[in-house]
Amino acid sequence: MNLYLVAVLPPEPVLGHVWALKQEIHERTGSRNAIRLPPHITLIPPTRQPADFEAAATAALQEFAAAQSAFAVGLHNFAWFGKRTLFVHVAQPVRLQQFQAELQQWCSHQLPAIQPETRPFTPHMTLATRDLPVAQVPLLQQEFAQRTYSAHFIVSSMQLFRHTGQQWESIMEFTLGNEPEV
Repeated sequence: MNLYLVAVLPPEPVLGHVWALKQEIHERTGSRNAIRLPPHITLIPPTRQPADFEAAATAALQEFAAAQSAFAVGLHNFAWFGKRTLFVHVAQPVRLQQFQAELQQWCSHQLPAIQPETRPFTPHMTLATRDLPVAQVPLLQQEFAQRTYSAHFIVSSMQLFRHTGQQWESIMEFTLGNEPEV
C-alpha cells in the first residue's frame, strides 16, 4: 500500500517565498515534518491505496483537470491550528473551496477508494506542524502574529504525490484545461 495526496503548488515567486519561511522555522526549531513537501494546499489528504490506484488516479485526475478553469488564490498573513500547526492563511478561499468540493465529488464517482473527508476543508499552506517543540510555540505565536505576508497566484494545475517512505514526490502534474476565470 502506498500513501498518496493531491495538492495545489503555487508558482514562483510564491513557492520560493513560502519555502523560505518553512526553512526558517525548520532551522530555528528543528521541525522537519513540513519541509518534507514543498509549499502546497492539500486538496485530497493522504490516503493509503494499493499499487493499482496510481494508474486509475492519474486517468481520473487528468480528466477532471481538463474540464476545470484556472482561478486566483490569495494568501494573507499567518494562523494556527491549535498550538502545533503554523500556516499561511488562504484569503477569500471561496473559489478554492468550490474547486476542492468538485474534486471530492468527482472522486466519489471516479475514485471511490478515496474516502470522503469528514473534516471541513480549510485551505492553508503549512509552515510547521506536529513536531514543533512545545517550548518554542509561544514565541512563534507572538512573532507570527506581528509578521505580515501577502501574495496572489493563479491555480493552473494540481499534482498527485506519492510518499517514498522518506518524503513526498510528485508523480504527475495535471494542468487545468480552461482559460483562467476573470
